[in-house]
Amino acid sequence: MPHARSLERALDLALDWTGSTGYFRAELTTKHVPPYLASRPVSGTMSGLERCVTDSAVDIQGRHLKLSNLEKVLYPAAGFTKKDVIDYYVRIAPAMIPHLAGRALTRKRYPDGVEGEPFFEKNAPMHRPDWVKTAPIWSGRNRRTIHYVLADDLATLVWLANLAALELHPSLALAEDVTCPTQMVFDLDPGPPANIVECCQVGLWLREIFEHFGLKSFPKTSGSKGLQIYVPLNTPTTYDATKLFSHALAQLLEHDHPEQVLSEMSKQARTGKVFVDWSQNDEHKTTIGVYSLRARERPTASTPVSWEEVQRAHKKKDVSLLVFEAAQVVARFEKMGDLFEPVLQLKQQLPDLKRGTSAAAPIVTQSAERPALAATGAGRVRHPHKDSPQRSRGKKKS
Repeated sequence: MPHARSLERALDLALDWTGSTGYFRAELTTKHVPPYLASRPVSGTMSGLERCVTDSAVDIQGRHLKLSNLEKVLYPAAGFTKKDVIDYYVRIAPAMIPHLAGRALTRKRYPDGVEGEPFFEKNAPMHRPDWVKTAPIWSGRNRRTIHYVLADDLATLVWLANLAALELHPSLALAEDVTCPTQMVFDLDPGPPANIVECCQVGLWLREIFEHFGLKSFPKTSGSKGLQIYVPLNTPTTYDATKLFSHALAQLLEHDHPEQVLSEMSKQARTGKVFVDWSQNDEHKTTIGVYSLRARERPTASTPVSWEEVQRAHKKKDVSLLVFEAAQVVARFEKMGDLFEPVLQLKQQLPDLKRGTSAAAPIVTQSAERPALAATGAGRVRHPHKDSPQRSRGKKKS
């Protein structure tokens, strides 16, 4: 059974997300214990795991799943097959599933590989196994209820991988309250010839502003060209609030660094600049999930990084320092743990720009030297290094 042997490594580890405790129960089926599992907390009683692999089927925690075309090459340049995709998602599951659990999931599927025609999928397919959980969410735009997949467990993640759902885009909010985002995101997208190195500089400027407000932020690569900065909230808020705050910060960066930053999408003006996409903070939009593969030439993944790594890549002007393929992402997790874990746990509140006050930092009033935000009802945030000699200079916008 060649497929049984080829999947032996991918199915060494089976995980059951407990949800309530935030820990995993795990049962290993071989002697090879991944280092990251040994260091992770274990909750509850070890449950037995029966596994039976055939040429096209596998049982994961009692859930039967038919697999197909395991040797199909999905990344031709790398010779990366569907079997390799499944292997990656199984091994990164302990880190990834907590970031997917309970969130409506949009999938981007590549049935013919990354060189073929993809399609987005929101509704759970009719042929899904009966154990796949879904969340019914009303879509005002489509005037119908969409039944989103909830990737709460390993079996569901393997099922999605078997469907060639290479890219996984979770909601910023939990499905139980789709109007309350638990995090705020800034998607830094470089316009050529700018690249992720320029995104690093913009990300560092953003971090300075966040620190000014007493907020912690966490970077990750997009797995493609750019960098994404997340601010965990995990407190009551609305998309109106996160959109207002993120838009104000994007405008501030554009005003202070007009030759390097854009706050609004403009194809004509994008050359050599970084677009700070604040508009992702929307109930109807999603951003690539942390640890998700990307449909690039090689199997890169959206990878959490430290601010020290961002600084190093910027200082050395080295794009390669922030490019990680599947095997590297797993190795980083085994060594460093989940660098994005605080995004799920840290509770923070945004300053109220409408009221013009904040317990963490002052909001100064609008002046002629700053772009007007009166239309959004916001005050003006003082840049922590407004007069720094490192600040880029440019002509004042009218």
